[in-house]
This record gives sequence, structure tokens and C-alpha cells, in this order.
Amino acid sequence: MAVEESGPGAQNSPYQLRRKSLVPKRTAAASATASACPSKSPMEGASTSSTEAFGHRAKRARVSAAPAEQYLQQKLPDEVVLKIFSYLLEQDLCQAACVCKRFSQLANDPILWKRLYMEVFEYTRPMMHPEPGRFYQVSPEEHEHPNPWKESFQQLYKGAHVKPGFAEHFYSNPGRYKGRENMLVSLHAIRRGIHSRNHFSRHHWFKIFFGGNCEKASLIVKMASIPFQYYDTIEDALGGVQEAHFDGLIFVHSGIYTDEWIYIESPITMIGAAPGKVADKVVIENTRDSTFVFMEGSEDAYVGYMTIRFNPDDKSAQHHNAHHCLEITVNCSPNIDHCIIRSTCTVGSAVCVSGQGACPTIKHCNISDCENVGLYITDHAQGIYEDNEISNNALAGIWVKNHGNPIIRRNHIHHGRDVGVFTFDHGMGYFESCNIHRNRIAGFEVKAYANPTVVRCEIHHGQTGGIYVHEKGRGQFIENKIYANNFAGVWITSNSDPTIRGNAIFNGNQGGVYIFGDGRGLIEGNDIYGNALAGIQIRTNSCPIVRQNKIHDGQHGGIYVHEKGQGVIEENEVYSNTLAGVWVTTGSTPVLRRNRIHSGKQVGVYFYDNGHGVLEDNDIYNHMYSGVQIRTGSNPKIRRNKIWGGQNGGILVYNSGLGFIEDNEIFDNAMAGVWIKTDSNPTLRRNKIHDGRDGGICIFNGGRGLLEENDIFRNAQAGVLISTNSHPILRKNRIFDGFAAGIEITNHATATLEANQIFNNRFGGLFLASGVNVTMKDNKIMNNQDAIEKAVSRGQCLYKISSYTSYPMHDFYRCHTCNTTDRNAICVNCIKKCHQGHDVEFIRHDRFFCDCGAGTLSNPCTLAGEPTHDTDTLYDSAPPIESNTLQHN
Repeated sequence: MAVEESGPGAQNSPYQLRRKSLVPKRTAAASATASACPSKSPMEGASTSSTEAFGHRAKRARVSAAPAEQYLQQKLPDEVVLKIFSYLLEQDLCQAACVCKRFSQLANDPILWKRLYMEVFEYTRPMMHPEPGRFYQVSPEEHEHPNPWKESFQQLYKGAHVKPGFAEHFYSNPGRYKGRENMLVSLHAIRRGIHSRNHFSRHHWFKIFFGGNCEKASLIVKMASIPFQYYDTIEDALGGVQEAHFDGLIFVHSGIYTDEWIYIESPITMIGAAPGKVADKVVIENTRDSTFVFMEGSEDAYVGYMTIRFNPDDKSAQHHNAHHCLEITVNCSPNIDHCIIRSTCTVGSAVCVSGQGACPTIKHCNISDCENVGLYITDHAQGIYEDNEISNNALAGIWVKNHGNPIIRRNHIHHGRDVGVFTFDHGMGYFESCNIHRNRIAGFEVKAYANPTVVRCEIHHGQTGGIYVHEKGRGQFIENKIYANNFAGVWITSNSDPTIRGNAIFNGNQGGVYIFGDGRGLIEGNDIYGNALAGIQIRTNSCPIVRQNKIHDGQHGGIYVHEKGQGVIEENEVYSNTLAGVWVTTGSTPVLRRNRIHSGKQVGVYFYDNGHGVLEDNDIYNHMYSGVQIRTGSNPKIRRNKIWGGQNGGILVYNSGLGFIEDNEIFDNAMAGVWIKTDSNPTLRRNKIHDGRDGGICIFNGGRGLLEENDIFRNAQAGVLISTNSHPILRKNRIFDGFAAGIEITNHATATLEANQIFNNRFGGLFLASGVNVTMKDNKIMNNQDAIEKAVSRGQCLYKISSYTSYPMHDFYRCHTCNTTDRNAICVNCIKKCHQGHDVEFIRHDRFFCDCGAGTLSNPCTLAGEPTHDTDTLYDSAPPIESNTLQHN
């Protein structure tokens, strides 16, 4: 028997303790008797612990007793009583507790019960079993019960014990275990109020021992009502269940049990029993057949705290394609708890749950290092799988197929040599709060009509992607964290249609969500940020619904639609991305509706290389480049958007761009509200283009376009500037309240002006440079302020009117006397006043500011006042800054 010397006070000899105050001082004879006891008792630590922890004091019984009985019950020192009790087994100890209250207290000493408990069950911490199918170990120091060892003993007492050679040893030494299995008669005598050493009545027994508490007496009797059973093999113990020798609780003790035939067809409970980490010490292994097979009739069976291995010598599919560590078949629902599960077979799976009504509960298990699938759920099987660790398996950590529908919560699925979780062929399942990471392929794969629900999981650091849905896969992925995967966080392809809602998809080494190959899906309410490529990429005829997402702070663009991508993209917030907020290219036709696209480091929405689609009811603002760019054959419909606050222009159409731009509000951009250039030919209707920090519409370098029924007002430069061989048509527009001219046409441009209203512009209504020919019909040019004409008539330098920020159109002179160049313009009043008598030359009527008034000539201007030393005269407003986005394709 093992000796227990731990616990408080174990370092002090019990004979150093003082006698309790109610006990007379020792006589010399008594001292001699005490000193004759063995100096090293198995319970020295226990006796000291009890004395210190409980503060037992000898008390006189309230009933008359013989002197010898009075001495034993009241005056014998605690340490001596505890030493005697240390030689008793549990049922004798229970009987001793029935003698008197003092003995009852001493017999409840935790150290006594810990020694007995570890001898019977081997556990180094109490294993609590409060209800069927539930076992857990506790720390004795922290448990609420004053003696958790005894409490656990009572809960576990009815059981059989399995260990090689155990039965032979037990039944060959019956005297060694007396008090463990043959106590029923003695306790029966106690219940009758009879004892061999005194003659108290039953009334006195209950009053002294239990305070009249019949329930306590019944508990002790119940504890001993079934003797222990001992077996050498698990098969023998299972046979004992069938012969009803005990109530189905089997303790499998430390050891390796090989090639036993374990088919479970009844609700047995089998638990490992060993010191330390129990599952490491109890190993059940099979080399020929499935290690455990649960069959119909095993409802509520329990297997826990052991290692279960399938380790065949021949691992080929020919012999073992249907063999597993655990096989759970139709109509059974066992509990598997705190087990380590391993399989070295290259076929099959470690755990196979198969068939209608197969519904196990598997918790706190470790299914790792298997040479095939870890957990396989198929053929309408269900079950609850919680708090397991599934790692480093050769194929998927979990397979779910053929209408399998498990509930899988809080599992740790990682470092798989294949995919983390694979659902296919109509597989389903509810996956919640799992941590899935560092798998070689996707963290979660859905294929072939599979339809899982994945909620609040973390899917991260995959060596490829995070979630891969393909070949008509479905599924609901809700409130997950998907991050730091080497490929896209979510892949959707080949007619798949999942729901991706409320997830955080971030810091991927490629994109956030990648939809291609006729993919669909609902992408809603996600936070997508910090990815190396586009937050959402849609291509090759894919047509998802993308709504109410935040797509921001990407190292690339926000949403990228290309190669005939489609989709409805609405009510998203796209902001602070390094490249364009939205790209549409190569034949794509998405619908972008009611999005907020803002604060990007390049363009807001970029249509190029035949990018089409609809852009309507969006807010597009605060971009470093244009709010919208259209180029190279792109022909989108841009309707009812607000485009404002850009550090460049509002809309830029160039390089043969097209587009229908209707009913938009374009304002407060640093450059022109709309730029049209280089053979582009858009249609602008019913737009409001106002309060720009430059011009309203600028058309140059061969730009064309139809501008119809637009309101263009309150812009800092010309309402419409047409330059350099451009040829637009302006019809029924209202151009008014500008801070410069209404319309200016220069540099060999032409235009058709029909039924426009041009009024209340500061510089004047319509200005045509030398050599410009226009077609005009039914225009109304009225009530303009004509500040240029008035300044000329008053003899003022026009620099007073324009400074160097505006370019009024008037007569452009050159002074040969002052040796000015072609880039230096002098207004007519400075020619008359400042350059009077000089050799001057009229160049043309065009837009410029006066360099004389600006102070850039050698002679100071006598009309403008102090020079500004500005030396940069330009004939046109500053050209648009084109996007560098194409450099990153």
C-alpha cells in the first residue's frame, strides 16, 4: 500500500502535539505506550493535518458508558486514533465513523481518504461524477466540499476495475481487501442497532453517531451495497455488464490493452483510471479491427480519459478501409470525453460517425497526427462535438458529407496537412467558435451542394485560403474572423452561392473576398480591410450581391470587377484604400448603388478597358485623384451620384471613354467638375456642377460629348472651357453665377451651342478666342457682370481682375521693346500705359492673365501695383492628374 506523507503539517511528528484540553495529562505508562508505536506511520502527515485542519477536541459523551469505552471514545489522543484509522479500508472506516461523533469527524480526515482513494482509483486529483455521463477532475484545495476525496469515492464506488493481473491478485488475497467487499453484513448489524463492543440501543446510535440523521446512515450503507469487481481485460468487464454483476461503470487502469474486441451495445460507462494525465497512461489499441465500435443499444454509453489507437501492421486500403479508432453506427449516441485518438492507417478515419440516428457527444478529445481524416461524419449522422483539438492530420481535420449535420463548437483545428474542415456532397453542420488555422489548404472548404453554417469562428494563417466554396457549394458564414491567410480570405467559384455576413476579413496576403468562375453569393455587412490585394474581387461572369460592407485601408483597391464580372454592389462604405475604391474593367457590368466611396489615395470609381455597368445614387468624395474616371471604351451609366471634395476633378473621361452621366451633383472639387479629353465622347444630362474650386466642365485635346440640360454654376473658373481641337455639343444648359466666364472656347476648338442660357457670370457670358468657329442657335446670353469689358473700358490692368489664378479672355499683346516671349502676355491697358511708345504686337484674343500686372517683366507695371513675382503663365486650366492605377494591374 502506498504511503501518503503530503499535506499540511506532514513535517511534524504527531507525538509532538499536545493532548486536547479535555484529556488528562499522560501518565508515564501512557507515554511509554505511545512511544512504543512505530516512529514512521503511514498516516503521520494525515493525523497532523486532521488535528490542524479540523481542531478536533475530545468531548464526553452525553450517555453513560463503561470506563474503557469512555477512554477510547473521549480520551484517546487524536493522533493515535488517526493512526489506527490509517490501517482501515473504506467500509471499516465508515463503520468506525458510526461509533461516536468524535470518531465520525476523525474518520472524515481528507488525508485518510486520499490514501484510500488513490489506492482504489489511482487519480491524483478527485474525479467528480455528479451525474451520468459527466466526469471532471477538481483541485482538492479549491473544491467546495470539505473532503472531495470521500465525496468522489462515494460517487465512483459502484464500479468494476480492469487491469492485467488485477483479478487474480485480488481474489488470491481476500484478507488483504477485507473491509472493501464484505462489509455488507456488518453495516446491516449497525442498522439494527447492534455492535460487538457495546450495547447501546438503536436510538442511542442514531443520537450519538448521526444526530438522528437517518439519511447519513443510509448513505454509508448505500456506499457499501455493491462490492467491487476486478477483471483482467476490458472484454471480461463488458461481459460482467451483460451478467449484471454491477451497474455498468468500468475503470480501466494504467496499461496498454491491445487487440481486444470492444463492441459496445449497452449504456456502459468506461473511464480511464491513472495518476497524473489520465489519458496518457491508459492506452487501448487495436491492430486488426476498429478499436471501439458503438452499436445500437449503446445510447448514453460513456468512454472517457484514455488513449484510443488504431495501429494496423498492414495499413493498406485492402484490409482497413472500414476500420477506425472509433466507429459510431446507426441509432446510438455515446459520450466520448477527454480521449486521445490516434490512427496510423492511411485509409478510413480516426473517428467515423455514420448513419441515421448516429448522434454522439464528443468533448475535450485530441484527434491528431492521424494518417487520414480526423473526424468523419456522414450518411445523415449528427452529434455534438465540443472543445476538441484536431490537428496535424494527413487529410481533412473534419469531413462532413451526405447530409451529415453535426454541431461543432469551440474546436481547435490546426496544422492539418490538408484542409481544416471539408463539407461536400450535401454535407451540413453548425460550426461555432472554432479556431481553424495553419492548415495546408483552405481552413474551411465547401463543395457539391454542401450547406454548413459557420458562426463566430477564427479562420486564419492558412497556407492557401481561408474559406473555399466551389462546385455549387453553399453555406452561411456569419460573424467570423478571417485573417492572415496566404491567399484570399474567402474564395467563391463555379456556381456556388454562400452567404458571407458580418465577418471581419483582414490582413490577407492576397485579397479579402474573391468571386470568380460564375460564382454568386451574398456578401453582406462584413468588415474587409488591410488586405494585400483588392478587398473584394469579382471576375469571369460572377454575379454576387455585395451590400453593407466596410472595405477599407487595403494595400490595393477596394472592389475590383473584371473579366465580365457582374453583381449588385450596394450600400457599402469603401474608403482609405491605396488604389481605386472601385475598379470596373474588361467587359464587366456591375450595378453600384447607394455606396459611400471616399477618402481614397487614388480614384474613387475607375472604369477602363470596356468597363461598363451602372453607378447610381452613390456618395463619392475626398479622393486624391478624380472621383470617377472613364477611359478606353468604357461606357457606364452614372446617375444620381454626389461627387465632391476631390483633390483633383470630379469626373474624368479620357482616352476614348464614353458614358451616360445623368442627374449627378458634382461640386467642391479642386479641379474641374468634369474633364473630357482625348477623343472621349460622353453624354452629360441634367447634372448640377457647382462650387468647384476650378472650372465647371473642361473639354480639351480632341474631347467631344453631348452636354444637355445641365446646371453649371458658382465655379471659380469658366463654367465650360473648350480647348485644343475639341468638338462638343452644348444644348439647353444653364451656365450662371460663375466667378469667371460662362463659356470659353480656345485653341482651334469648335462647338455647337444650342438653346443655352448664360447669365450672371463675373467675367462675361461667352468668350471666343481668335480663329474659333462655333455653331450657335437660340442661346440666351444675358445679365452677365462683364468685369473684363468694364476693366478695359476703365483702363485697369486685367491682373487686378484675375490675379494669377484666373485666365480671362481678352486681347493678347507682346512687347518687342521689352523683349517679352510668346509665353508673356500683356493686356491692352498695360500696352497703352506701361508700354506706351514701345514696339508692340497684337498676337490674338485668348485666355491669359497679364504678366505685366503680375510683375514678371523687367519694367514694373504702373497700373497693377506691387508685383507678385509669379513667372508661370498658362493658357489653359491645369491639366488633370491621371491615375497610376493601371501600373498596378
